[in-house]
Amino acid sequence: MRIVLLLAVMVLGSMSVNAQKKTKQDSVIQFSGLVVTEGDDGDVIILPYTNIGIVGTSRGTNSDVDGFFSIVAKKGETVRFTSIGFRDAEYTIPDTLSKLLYSYVQIMSEDSFLLPEAVIYPWPDREYFKYEFLAIDISDDLRDRADENLAKEVLDELRYTIPADGRETVGLELKQNARNFGYVGQTKPQNIFNPLAWKKFIDAWRNGDFKSKDKKKKK
Repeated sequence: MRIVLLLAVMVLGSMSVNAQKKTKQDSVIQFSGLVVTEGDDGDVIILPYTNIGIVGTSRGTNSDVDGFFSIVAKKGETVRFTSIGFRDAEYTIPDTLSKLLYSYVQIMSEDSFLLPEAVIYPWPDREYFKYEFLAIDISDDLRDRADENLAKEVLDELRYTIPADGRETVGLELKQNARNFGYVGQTKPQNIFNPLAWKKFIDAWRNGDFKSKDKKKKK
């Protein structure tokens, strides 16, 4: 009799364990889908790199560059979608699913943030500004230093040594192209026959503009 009862307990225990395993397996699904948003013209736009997490757990993922995502979840769990500049969205997986694969498309809505007005002052108040203004050092040393930095020789040196930035380079390139386009289909005039160009050359020669800087410094 004891042997029969022991066998019955073992059979019932194994059936209970198998039932629990089957229940857990049936509750797990592959939750996949696409994250999109609405464009200015009403078109559907893919929303990549959206954070996707299961509420109350540490499980999560994010959508790829094409807006696609896939994560293992359980029936009845809530999935949260978050992305910078968009409102958070949540979706609860139905607990009545009969399949192990479930697809879903999440539409994210843009969110606007109203920041408080920030007024930046160089000084805390007007009185402090008056105090700092009266305390400014306007001695002759500062005036002499400013005159040295703004001297014509210094500015000329900086003009030739400092490289042009992007805006200046683009401007020069556009001007050069405009000159070239003006003579398309015809011979470009030569300055060798231009009397004004000869005058500028002679004046520059007399002024010593063609001499090296070292020779000028020696003089």
